[in-house]
Amino acid sequence: MKSVINKILNYSLLILLISCSGKLDNHHERWTEQEANKWYDETGWRSGCNFIPSTAINQLEMWQADTFDPQTIERELGWAEDLGFNATRVYLHNLVWENDAEGFKERINKYLEIADSKGIKTIFVFFDDCWNDDPKAGKQPEPIPGVHNSGWMQSPGTKIVNDSTKWGKLESYVKDIINTFKSDKRILLWDLYNEPGNTGQLNKSLPLLKAVFKWAREVGPTQPISVSVWNYSAEFDSLNNFVLNNSDVITFHQYSKLDDVKQVVKGLRKHNRPLICTEYMARRNGSKFATHLPYFKKENISAINWGLVSGKTQTIYPWGSKEGSPEPEVWFHDIFRSDGTPFDSNEVMLIKRINSLQ
Repeated sequence: MKSVINKILNYSLLILLISCSGKLDNHHERWTEQEANKWYDETGWRSGCNFIPSTAINQLEMWQADTFDPQTIERELGWAEDLGFNATRVYLHNLVWENDAEGFKERINKYLEIADSKGIKTIFVFFDDCWNDDPKAGKQPEPIPGVHNSGWMQSPGTKIVNDSTKWGKLESYVKDIINTFKSDKRILLWDLYNEPGNTGQLNKSLPLLKAVFKWAREVGPTQPISVSVWNYSAEFDSLNNFVLNNSDVITFHQYSKLDDVKQVVKGLRKHNRPLICTEYMARRNGSKFATHLPYFKKENISAINWGLVSGKTQTIYPWGSKEGSPEPEVWFHDIFRSDGTPFDSNEVMLIKRINSLQ
C-alpha cells in the first residue's frame, strides 16, 4: 500500500513540476514587476536602432518576397554591429502575412539569423497608426524626392482598425507570428502597436490595442510584450493608462531635448519596471546622441534611435518636409549614407565609445 501511495505522490509531484515549468516559460498574464526586472537584469542594457534596409521604402517592400534584400540587410547590420549596437526594432506588416504567411515567416527567420550572427536581438512591431493610410500589397510607390517617409504605410489602416468585424485575419496574423517565434531567444521583445491613436485616430484605436494585447497573452510568449507611450497630452490619457497597466516592460518615445526626456522618465519610473526608449534622436529637435545616449546609459534605460542608413524612407529630412527639398545640412534621423560613410564621424566615435562601456 505504501508503494502505491509513493507512486501517486511522485506522479503528483511530477505533474506539479511540469505545471510550474509551464508557468515559468509562458506568460498568459502580465509579468510581475519582479519578473520584468529579473528579465532586464539578465538581458542587460541595450543600445540600437529602428531598422529598415536602405533599399526599402516601407515595411511591405522590406518583407515581400520579390523585394526582400538579405544582402543589404547583412551589410547594413554589419555597420550597426561596428557601432556596438545590440538591438534593432523592426516593423512587420499584416498584408505580407495575409498574402504569403509561410514565406513571410521564413524571411523573418532569415532576418533573425543575420541579426543574431552580429550579436543583435530584435524587437518586432505588429501594427502602426503612422503615415500613409490604405496600404496595398504588391509594388510599392517610389519615394517622393525630399519628403520624409513618403511611402511608409499604416498597418492595418484605419478602415480595418475602426471595424472590428474585419479583425479575424489580424488575430490569426498576430497569433501565428508569435506562436512561431514565442520561445526564440533572438527576439528581445514584442512591440504590439506603434503609436496607437496617431494620425487623428485617438481613442478609436483603443479597441484594437486592447484586442492585440489579449491575442498576445493567449499565445503566451516567453519574451515580454509592450506598447510604447508616445504622446503625453491629456487626450491620450486613456490609451496611455491602458498601455502602462498592461505592458510587461515600459517602452516610450521621446524626440525632444534632454530635459523633456528626464521629465518623462520621472513619471515612468513610478511603475517600477524596466524602461526602454524605442524611438529617439531627431537632431533638429535637440534629440541627439551626444546628449541623450550617455544619459540613457547612466540611467540603465535601453535606447533605440530612429534610423541607421539613409535610403528610400528619406528620414534624413524632417517631418513635414516638402517635395524637392534639398538635403538638409543637419540630418533629422539616420547615421550612415548608403555607402557606409557616416553623416558625422565624431558622432559615430561617441556611439562606439558609449556602447563599449556595456
